[in-house]
Amino acid sequence: MKRFATKNIFNNLLKQQSNGINKRFYSTSSIADKLQLGRLNHVAIAVPDLEKASQLYRDVLCANKVSEPQHLPEHGVTVVFVELNNTKFELLHPLGEKSPIQNYLTKNPSGGIHHVCIEVEDINKALALVQEKGIRSLDKQPKIGAHGKPVIFLHPKDCNGVLVELEQA
Repeated sequence: MKRFATKNIFNNLLKQQSNGINKRFYSTSSIADKLQLGRLNHVAIAVPDLEKASQLYRDVLCANKVSEPQHLPEHGVTVVFVELNNTKFELLHPLGEKSPIQNYLTKNPSGGIHHVCIEVEDINKALALVQEKGIRSLDKQPKIGAHGKPVIFLHPKDCNGVLVELEQA
């Protein structure tokens, strides 16, 4: 059931893409089958006040576990992991002047969903397949993400306005 739900999320994110005059059409079901999508790993939420957001999930909503803030300078963020029964939230706060989260918060001062992360069995195969189908990756090669696993980010303009992270399972 979880695999089916994740597959449907990804299918809904993919769309018909137009590249100038040359239009490409692709079947979302064939991509999802080839990618062997796994579970929804996490939903990342950009927050202007990390302590206030942590308190909300820990003290008001009583999440299973809310981590201490972790500074990840290589990613330009401070992150708090919120564990739920079936997935995680990542609360993201800018760290440093070149933080991608600062750009997001400048456009969305109260914060919001920054990206969703879906697991794949083979990140390199996933990158090749999405590029073959005309979906742009923000990364030329997989890089190591906040969980210490290889990840790529798919361009939101190719995914119905959603920044999608694919992570090696």
